[in-house]
Amino acid sequence: MLVNATNMLKAAEAGHYGIGAFNTNNLEWADAILTAAEETQSPVIIQCTSGAAKWQISYKVVADIVKQLIEDKNITVPVALHLDHGTYEDCFKCIEAGFSSVMYDGSHEETFDINMKKTEEVVKAAHAKGISVEAEVGGIGGVEDGVAGMGELADPKQCKAIADLGVDFLACGIGNIHGLYPDNWQGLSFDTLAAIKAEVGDLPLVLHGGTGIPVEQVAKAIENGVSKINVNTDLQVAFAKATRAYIESGADQEGKGYDPRKLLKPGRDAIVARTKELICQFGSDGKGWA
Repeated sequence: MLVNATNMLKAAEAGHYGIGAFNTNNLEWADAILTAAEETQSPVIIQCTSGAAKWQISYKVVADIVKQLIEDKNITVPVALHLDHGTYEDCFKCIEAGFSSVMYDGSHEETFDINMKKTEEVVKAAHAKGISVEAEVGGIGGVEDGVAGMGELADPKQCKAIADLGVDFLACGIGNIHGLYPDNWQGLSFDTLAAIKAEVGDLPLVLHGGTGIPVEQVAKAIENGVSKINVNTDLQVAFAKATRAYIESGADQEGKGYDPRKLLKPGRDAIVARTKELICQFGSDGKGWA
């Protein structure tokens, strides 16, 4: 069923487990994520950036694909469809398109006051339609959809100010970055996480850049208040590896091995397998009705 992300993340925060938020890029991607969630009986968040939505034509197409898959695959676990790193304008597009959750990323605005003002407006509009809202304080490192950051450490007092606007969950920079992590990465700042958690209480926190963070650090982050873990690059790498293996094996030149359904299947299967593995690492397996 399609729901907003509020209750599933509140349950995760209280239960000290994490819920994976997996980025979709097309029909096969969304299908694979839903398959993994149903097979593990885990709540799940399927999210989409503006770039991935453009690739799929529009946010409306993304929403229609996910909704129809939920219905036709008889998905029984809670599913949230979430806008990832959305602009102010994109949030309203997704509200109209049928998303059940949105993220307004105001961390790159010129001033914190602008972030506050626009976050407040998004919260008001989204909550009026039962849609959950994620906000961000402190830019996340790396590059995603052309947005670059250096892995800032969020200001706990600013996190408190944003939390008080009524957001449902909060992304905060604690040294994490998007994409693959460099060899000289210093790791997550758990002191910063603790300081933020002390300010925002039981508000679920979000860990962006989940790819490449050591399993033990992810587990510690979950234990200390992170409830949503974003995963994008990890699944892209799994898909690419499986697709490369299929091509390099020469299978595409055997019979009708060039059929796009056969070409895409190894990558799709790899996404299912990796998503299931991550769900279990995060501890949300069997929590479909928590």
